[in-house]
Amino acid sequence: MTSPCCDRRRFLHASALTAGSATLLTACGVGGSPESATPTLAEGGTWTDVMPLGELEVGASSTAEVGETQLLLHRSDESTIHAFSAVCTHQGCAVGTEPERFACPCHGSIFNLETGAAEGGPANDPLTRYPAEISGDTIRVQA
Repeated sequence: MTSPCCDRRRFLHASALTAGSATLLTACGVGGSPESATPTLAEGGTWTDVMPLGELEVGASSTAEVGETQLLLHRSDESTIHAFSAVCTHQGCAVGTEPERFACPCHGSIFNLETGAAEGGPANDPLTRYPAEISGDTIRVQA
């Protein structure tokens, strides 16, 4: 029986969002390793404007899309944007934003807004990080 959080379509979608096959294989697994405490940095991709800076206040989080890539954004101060994959590292469900954290509604995993580290729930691995920057009055992500 196929889990609704990791059917073939979600698995293939997650594969496009992860950097490297090792990360992909852990997306539908359970558990993690001590080395997984450091977020994987997505490599490659092109810089893309994702939203006007004014749409994301300091201390706020939001979601964005770059092509097929679903992102979580957090603005921690006037000059710092954090961007992560919105694919849960436990079973590939879509992670959402909450005021103090990123949270997966499927099994309750919780992720840090600034590091992407798993802080609770069944997920042990951090969310994949994407390079992000403020360019003038625009938020850009390399995805």
